[in-house]
Amino acid sequence: KMAGNAGRLAAFWNHPAGPKTIHFWAPTFKWGLVVAGLADINRPIEKVSTNQQCALAATGMIWCRYATQIIPINYNLMSVNFFVALTGLYQLGRKQGLIKDIPVK
Repeated sequence: KMAGNAGRLAAFWNHPAGPKTIHFWAPTFKWGLVVAGLADINRPIEKVSTNQQCALAATGMIWCRYATQIIPINYNLMSVNFFVALTGLYQLGRKQGLIKDIPVK
């Protein structure tokens, strides 16, 4: 079993989108945008920028699609951009009144 785990770790380490490349680290640090978007969920909606949320939603969708078209498929890039788009769309839904704020207790 230990040899199997070592093989998986080596495969991950040496992957073309693995931790030895920028293709791993750029999307990993981009998770900070998702965390910031989640932190804004409790922010008063009038303080949330529509332009910023449109930009986040659009770029998230574009880069999510891009991540599926490159070889090798970069699942880290795809997943972070999916959640960037999701948080942007959620905030836009709040701005349009489609999503009601949940009172903070």
